[in-house]
Amino acid sequence: MPDQSREQFIEEIRAANDIVDVVGEYVQLKKQGRNYFGLCPFHSENTPSFSVSPEKQIFHCFGCGKGGNVVTFVMEMEGISFREAISLLAEKSGRSLPDSFRTEKPSPASQEAQNILEAHQWLTKLYHHLLKHTKEGREALQYLEQRGLSEETIDAFQIGYAPDAKHFVVSFLEKKGFHPQTMVKAGLLSVTDENKYIDRFRGRVIFPIRNHQGKTVAFSARTLSDQKPKYINSPETEIFHKGRMLFNFDLARPHIRKMSEAVLVEGAFDAIASYQAGVQNVIATLGTALTDFQASLLRRYVDTVIICYDADSAGLEATIKAASLLKKVGCYVKIARMEQGMDPDDYIQTYGSESFQKHVIQGNITYMSFYLKYLRKQFNLQTEADRIRYIEKALDQISTVDKPVEREHYVKDLADEFELSRETLHQEIRYRRRKMGKYKDKQQAERHNKSNPMTKPSEKLLPAFHNAERYLLAYMLKDPEIADFVQEKLGGAFLINEHQVMVTYLYAFYEEDHRADISRFMEYLPDEQLRNLTAQIALLPVSDVTSNREIEDYVNVIKKEKHRRELHQLEMELKEAERQNNPVKAAQIAMEVLELKKQWKQEKNK
Repeated sequence: MPDQSREQFIEEIRAANDIVDVVGEYVQLKKQGRNYFGLCPFHSENTPSFSVSPEKQIFHCFGCGKGGNVVTFVMEMEGISFREAISLLAEKSGRSLPDSFRTEKPSPASQEAQNILEAHQWLTKLYHHLLKHTKEGREALQYLEQRGLSEETIDAFQIGYAPDAKHFVVSFLEKKGFHPQTMVKAGLLSVTDENKYIDRFRGRVIFPIRNHQGKTVAFSARTLSDQKPKYINSPETEIFHKGRMLFNFDLARPHIRKMSEAVLVEGAFDAIASYQAGVQNVIATLGTALTDFQASLLRRYVDTVIICYDADSAGLEATIKAASLLKKVGCYVKIARMEQGMDPDDYIQTYGSESFQKHVIQGNITYMSFYLKYLRKQFNLQTEADRIRYIEKALDQISTVDKPVEREHYVKDLADEFELSRETLHQEIRYRRRKMGKYKDKQQAERHNKSNPMTKPSEKLLPAFHNAERYLLAYMLKDPEIADFVQEKLGGAFLINEHQVMVTYLYAFYEEDHRADISRFMEYLPDEQLRNLTAQIALLPVSDVTSNREIEDYVNVIKKEKHRRELHQLEMELKEAERQNNPVKAAQIAMEVLELKKQWKQEKNK
């Protein structure tokens, strides 16, 4: 028998963590009818096909087929085990794990990742304490104050200081029970040529890099002297992948969700300065260009991204690359008005927070306006050849704008500046849009299909018996009495193999005295494929009031198909017996055919 206290605890954790709230921390959800929809976090898409049911406490993507409950969602999103997902959800709901969970041993890889995570939390506290409360940290604290950071901001970002001592942190970590070799792997310690362990970040200001849960997973460390390099960053580890994270996402996320808009800057210090200046929906990349994953992550939360990169040549190039990625995933991109040669921190220090909010962030321009200004600098518009090349390049970009009003705005500006006919420019745009039209129409059609949940999978293309099995299973998931009726009439004789396996588990689930609970049944299933199928079937639009006639009709459709298949098989065997000139076998099979037809006739007359 399963541990009842353990089972009860799991059920309590699921009940305490509403799936809409948990999924909403990762995906921007909008209510449509009974369910919520958003962009799937498990595959790339531009229109929502990811559905969450508050009533059934399950999720399902009509695009990629993923499905499950709140626990399996967290497992997938965090890449963690069932036990770790329960532990995380328990922490979120303010509960402690029972002994039955504490005694379970995690895998060696999981244990190492947990040790690395814990070491980062201890060092975050230590570095922050050393910065604020020791004479060793006084110079670093003065440096941060000179950079304009308040005590409140230093606390919010848990900024710290690593003392310029080779073995202080080594000793601290060893006393806490962490193996030095694991800490080297975590990027917290280094090994000298003499095979001695030393603090990797010694003598530097420490900026913790936190994941979306607010846990430190890496550090960025800045020197206070002329020491090179200026910054040392944590390497990638089991818990830190810089291309999959955004700095300050943990603090910015509620503001991003509320405003449906994010401000993207290039570095940690720019993000900290912007946040202190009142731009609380700010996030930053971590020393690399924006990645596909980061762009998709942002799109799940927002419709609009304001890019606020450095206003130098490298920053302009990075802006165009980032905008291209964001536009590709469906974000509307705006560009902040940053003064030439400045970054956000420079601007705030020079002109103040209010000016930064009003003139830089709120004074943003559309990406197209920014791009056309950038494009102008590539040409000498005093020469005829360059003017024509500029106009052609500008038309290439304007043609990609979907909104007619916005296109008209840029066409008018172009026509007025170069004394051209607007109709001529529109003809050029129509030509360009026709050229990309077939490909674009195909993309839009694919996105439409993915975004229409009721067409996944297309029931019109499924045989009647297949749909009958799906709807029968949907009703059985809602009501154990219907499951009992179907078990009596059909048993496990479903014709689709996956349905046959699913119904076997469902019968067993109810026989263990479980009530109808789709979310709990998900955990009962042994593999992801069955969970995905169950989520898909559970979201079929079945009636709240069950009709006995409807259930019986579904059963009869399945029986009829089963009978048709059996009859077809016998008729094939009869033909083979006749071909082999075996009259005895042929007569025997003919009798079986007659008996089968008789049984079906009796069945229909019941």
